[in-house]
Amino acid sequence: MPNDRSEPHRVFQALADPTRCRVIERLAAGPTSTTSLAEEFDMALPSFLQHLRVLSDVGLVTSTKNGRVRTYALDPTGLEFVAEWLDDNRLRWETRLDQLDELVIRLHEEEK
Repeated sequence: MPNDRSEPHRVFQALADPTRCRVIERLAAGPTSTTSLAEEFDMALPSFLQHLRVLSDVGLVTSTKNGRVRTYALDPTGLEFVAEWLDDNRLRWETRLDQLDELVIRLHEEEK
């Protein structure tokens, strides 16, 4: 789980892969079994399971096992972590841009 604020790069690294992004998009429609998920991707099962493991390691998906069937679902806390990180950085940059705007306006008025 990406609860450590110093490691957002792990989540973004996981999302940088197109296959993993497609898995996230697919799971947004609801939980599904590993087999059903894998059928939608043209790759060997062990390779596909590696992608699921990466998503699970960073807290973007969870899995449960019922008998021989493993089902994957989105973990909202992982996505909330990403949203919070982006919001924090967006706020920081908006503040800096506002300060730059104020400086430019002040300098422009001083030139008059």
